[in-house]
Amino acid sequence: MIRVGVVGCGYWGPNLLRNLSEISYSKVVGMADLNQERLDHIQRHYPGTIVTKNYQELFQLHLDAVVIATPPASHYRLAAESLRHGLHVLVEKPMTLTSRDAQELIELAEREARILMVGHTFVYNPAVRALKQMIDNEEMGRVYYVDTVRASLGIFQRGLNVLWDLAPHDISILSYLLGSAPIGVSARGMGCLQCDVEDVAYLTLTFPSSCLAHVHVSWLDPCKVRRITVVGSRKMVVFDDIESLEKVKIYDKGVECPPHADTFGDFQFSYRYGDITIPHIRFTEPLRLECEHFLECILTNKRPQTDGYDGLRVVKVIEAAQRSLRNGGSQEQIFYEMEQRVPQAVV
Repeated sequence: MIRVGVVGCGYWGPNLLRNLSEISYSKVVGMADLNQERLDHIQRHYPGTIVTKNYQELFQLHLDAVVIATPPASHYRLAAESLRHGLHVLVEKPMTLTSRDAQELIELAEREARILMVGHTFVYNPAVRALKQMIDNEEMGRVYYVDTVRASLGIFQRGLNVLWDLAPHDISILSYLLGSAPIGVSARGMGCLQCDVEDVAYLTLTFPSSCLAHVHVSWLDPCKVRRITVVGSRKMVVFDDIESLEKVKIYDKGVECPPHADTFGDFQFSYRYGDITIPHIRFTEPLRLECEHFLECILTNKRPQTDGYDGLRVVKVIEAAQRSLRNGGSQEQIFYEMEQRVPQAVV
């Protein structure tokens, strides 16, 4: 039985609490939040869970792990303190607000021989994993480009812009699907409601494979959209997370350019219009799979799929996108100086 504490019971914390409580080999011993009303709500629904406004009291409960679902500005401090108390840590995205803090957390986790995992939940989505398998099996041929949209009339924040709030999802998905982190980014955005906080942004990412990706994130859109389009040389795939059943659609469509032509009549593109296939994907709540993976890594002492290095790479991309925003959309290179030297939590 893994004893877990949860810090933060606002928007996402209760979902973590629910999933961890439903897993037979974990027990949520305590939960901390500054809002007494939220703590009272948790106490009513989980009477066996200790609630407190002081997160440091959780360290006295003989925990094995801590899950952090607080505002991003507090992630580094809470994660570092938890690691120093010898606890495994699952921290929500973004891992930190600076790459320097992310690097320090990785080094601290390695010194303490503890698991450090980041909540890039969409990497655990069965539909995203099915899409990854299609790409790896070359069913789509060469991937030309990927287009993602994550927009809605969203939850506005004052301290962080839409890049830090929504873009980590798509950056982590793209890196997972394409098997590498982006090496360049350009970004444009604007603050419609708060001039100093962008609520809509467009990112263009380049990858080592020469694949191009476009990311649109917005808090100010009339429709809720969670869509990824992957265009390959053989097939095209659309993942629509809003769809309840038909989340993935495979389009057997394409176009070929003739290798050479002697006359204009010979120079004709060859278009292919095939069937639309909807594969059956057994769906499990991604957050449940993420929580199970975190617990499994604790039990088996293995590196998480979305470990600290994965979190660091996402933070570096957003930092570069921020520089691009401030520089009028300039292309910014992304460097990953810190290499994955040794597995975490080796004892």
